[in-house]
Amino acid sequence: MKKDLFGLSLTELQALCAEEGFPRFTAKQLCDWMYAKRVCDFDAMTNLSLKIRARLNEIAVVGRCDAVDCQTSVDGTKKYLFPVTIDGKEHYIETVFIPADDRATLCVSCQVGCRMGCCFCVTGKQGFHGSLTTSQILNQIFSVPDSEILSNVVFMGMGEPMDNYEAIKSTLEVITSEWGLGWSPHRLTVSTVGITPVLRRLLDETQCHVAVSLHNAFPKERLAIMPMEKAYPIADTIALLSRYDWRGHRRISFEYTMFKGFNDDMAHAAELVKLLKGLRCRVNLIRFHSSPGVPYQSSDERTMVAFRDYLDSHGVTCTIRASRGEDIMAACGLLAGKGKSASQ
Repeated sequence: MKKDLFGLSLTELQALCAEEGFPRFTAKQLCDWMYAKRVCDFDAMTNLSLKIRARLNEIAVVGRCDAVDCQTSVDGTKKYLFPVTIDGKEHYIETVFIPADDRATLCVSCQVGCRMGCCFCVTGKQGFHGSLTTSQILNQIFSVPDSEILSNVVFMGMGEPMDNYEAIKSTLEVITSEWGLGWSPHRLTVSTVGITPVLRRLLDETQCHVAVSLHNAFPKERLAIMPMEKAYPIADTIALLSRYDWRGHRRISFEYTMFKGFNDDMAHAAELVKLLKGLRCRVNLIRFHSSPGVPYQSSDERTMVAFRDYLDSHGVTCTIRASRGEDIMAACGLLAGKGKSASQ
């Protein structure tokens, strides 16, 4: 079986070149062609010798693939469907492009399904079918038609990034290294429900922004909708985050989906202020997007504004996130890896 080179680091490519007897500088050339020039064909890598190109065609591929479907929302959001193969089985993942006046953001997936079990999330309800490789994660970033105008990438699609951390870390390395895309890590945001030991690694090993899915500051109520609260209490996550300095360019934010009559009154706002006391952060309030089999409803606009104003007035920066792509099931919590080309 041929080796997939896309997603390999400079060090990994140097090891491959040494094994094949290629000059050491060939690895840097491969990085330049795959990541900077975005070339997928070894034969088009014209500064490699014909002998090296022939050998690469024998042993390897640049593992890129196009989306098989695209849906466009009335608000301009686009949802792409990518095929992925895991353990010999074909699945589909979804990737969302969100254009705005001052930025172009891509929301990428890292797993097929999710095993965190959040009861309000469509992705979690489909079960867990496997984690993506670095190549499969990067392919989303490089293969959407709008790839070269992206200003930001958020790891907030299907799956829990901390449950596939090694692939996430390798992806971040390709995006931020000078031999890769050379992006600032502050153009990247990684989300998590708060798997504390792995989150500590992300905080120590990268400089990207972090977004924590919080949704309720009362532990028992959070546990009712997010089973991982039992293993990784949100209080422990906050304690970990409090050890880091958030006064620079790096940011920490908390995602808080608003459920009518469940987590949207002033008692919940007060508990949230108490939980986040002393932590320099932002809270993003998210409208709940209804889906089959989920008994919750979204809070109304008036309630969300009152909740935001309470947090702001008590020293917690808070915004109400604009909902994008709901009509094509591309909004928060609605990704399910389904489309006209998918059957599962």
